[in-house]
Amino acid sequence: MSTQSPTALRRWLLEGQAHRAAELQDPHGETTGSSASGERGHTWWKVMCLTGVDYFSTLGYQPGIAALAAGAVAPVATIVLVALTLFGALPVYRWVARESPHGEGSIAMLERVLPWWGGKLFVLVLLGFAATDFLITMTLSAADASAHAVENPYAPQWLDGHLVLITLVLLGALGAVFLRGFKEAIGIAVVLVSIYLVLNAVVIAVSVAEVIAHPHVISDWTRLLHQEHPSWLSVAGVALLVFPKLALGLSGFETGVAVMPQIKGGPDDTEKNPAVRIHGAHRLLTTSALVMSVFLVLSSFVTTLLIPPAEFEDGGVANGRALAFLAHEYLGNIFGTVYDLSTIAILWFAGASAMAGLLNLVPRYLPRYGMAPRWASAIRPLVLVFTAVAFFVTWYFDADVNAQGGAYATGVLVLITSASIAVTFTARRRRHRPAMLFFATVSAIFTYTTVTNVIERPDGLRIGALFILAIIVVSVFSRAGRAFQLRGAGITFDAAARKYIEAAAKCGTLYLVANEPDARDATEYRDKAREIRAENNLPKWAPLVFVEVTVTDASDFETELRVIGEERFGHRILTVRSSVIANTIAEITLAVRDRTGLVPHIYFTWTEGNPVTNLLRFLFVGDGEVAPVTREVLREAEPDATRRPRVHVG
Repeated sequence: MSTQSPTALRRWLLEGQAHRAAELQDPHGETTGSSASGERGHTWWKVMCLTGVDYFSTLGYQPGIAALAAGAVAPVATIVLVALTLFGALPVYRWVARESPHGEGSIAMLERVLPWWGGKLFVLVLLGFAATDFLITMTLSAADASAHAVENPYAPQWLDGHLVLITLVLLGALGAVFLRGFKEAIGIAVVLVSIYLVLNAVVIAVSVAEVIAHPHVISDWTRLLHQEHPSWLSVAGVALLVFPKLALGLSGFETGVAVMPQIKGGPDDTEKNPAVRIHGAHRLLTTSALVMSVFLVLSSFVTTLLIPPAEFEDGGVANGRALAFLAHEYLGNIFGTVYDLSTIAILWFAGASAMAGLLNLVPRYLPRYGMAPRWASAIRPLVLVFTAVAFFVTWYFDADVNAQGGAYATGVLVLITSASIAVTFTARRRRHRPAMLFFATVSAIFTYTTVTNVIERPDGLRIGALFILAIIVVSVFSRAGRAFQLRGAGITFDAAARKYIEAAAKCGTLYLVANEPDARDATEYRDKAREIRAENNLPKWAPLVFVEVTVTDASDFETELRVIGEERFGHRILTVRSSVIANTIAEITLAVRDRTGLVPHIYFTWTEGNPVTNLLRFLFVGDGEVAPVTREVLREAEPDATRRPRVHVG
């Protein structure tokens, strides 16, 4: 093998890697936060198809899961699900779309409400559940696609018993698509969703006609319903109790706001107020919710009325493929095979939508928090990691759709609940009392639904906890490993700061003094200057420029640095607000060197206290042992010692 191969492989894997959070690209190859006018975007209905491959594809397994969970009550429980979709989840995510129009989603809203380390930890927990949602979407959809392939009457016999292998092949093909590139995703999604919805409409229309032609199935159903539940009040109670098991029908909303940057904006849209894009997102969310609601209710009725309950059980021919069963039963095996192929394609591509959601969320948060290696801002390494995890999940669950339902529902419900809470907090902060009360009620309903789902199917919480634990462990080690990197997301100097630097450079040597701002009075600066000159034998004529860093949110990793010049009591000072002191001082000295061509000298005094305590303060509070850390940051950032700013400690 050529010695160049590893380098070429690394270059290929890290292609498109962003070195700063502001440069992140979405999975479709466009930089996040790009032109708000959306010149390269798509009309809202096309983007709806991209999120629809996840949302609409649940028709492949939702009716069967509803029948297993609720039996004869499934249609009523589905109506409860639809009501909560239209009057709960939809209003919540319309608000989320308005508050985070660049695809950040509800997680970003909570991040703004909960700052500092508490907010970061909460975001990591939500990312764990989001990973559960999206990864299980990939594995569950691929497993259901495999079930449709195996159950088709024309499928070769050798496929029997190889459900796991077929699912792994589908997941591998999905990963290969993302490694190759995914810019044609929306065009493919439009074709798949259009064909799938038309075929489902045909199957449901024929099934409704069959029900009308044989009205006894309705009386049979109502008789069974009355036998199991004597009053309509008990039917409603059972529907409310089993509703959490039907939560899969709520999937797709978080993906809907994640793909917002793909919606074409208007010429008057701005980054802060992309009004046309927001309007398009509202139409996307509303239309998809209405379409899905109609399909869910009708599919639940016809499958419950026309399919014997035993066929929904494990091993039954309608297990995980209720509408496909009706397609073969009433439209023949040729049409049924076409339906199966369409279902396999959209279920497989639902995994693509979920993968796109993961690739949108993880690089947006973890690298910015310093809680992931730098390669996590590149698409291809993440694709390999997510594909490997999907392989493990498929093997662990034996490619069983029903076994993965609990984990999927948990991820979906936690995200929707957190979105409801985020919207409630936002409405409260903006003093919209009616909206706050409404969304608080919605939050309570979703909280009940989530808790009930977790109690009945704790495996979802366990899987989510494993993802959360993995994310937190990786985050802690990554943050510690990247602690000595430059952490400024760009640096600028105002006019006064530039003037002070240029004036100080005229003497041929730049003398910078790191100062911790306390009283900021004449005595503080006079004593500091006298101490630095005495301990380092600096002549009185040499101009000193103070550097002061004020720590804002130490939990942030990368922050934009704006250096402001200020004169106090005859002393010239460069002030900057940042999340960390040492790394910021190192970045300023390097920027000053590049601006003036002179290697600056930076002077510190030793920090009092235990070195271990100071190290922990550096990691979590942003200050601590400043001088040695600044030296280490400079050593890593500038390998050439002759060009490295000089660090002096007195």
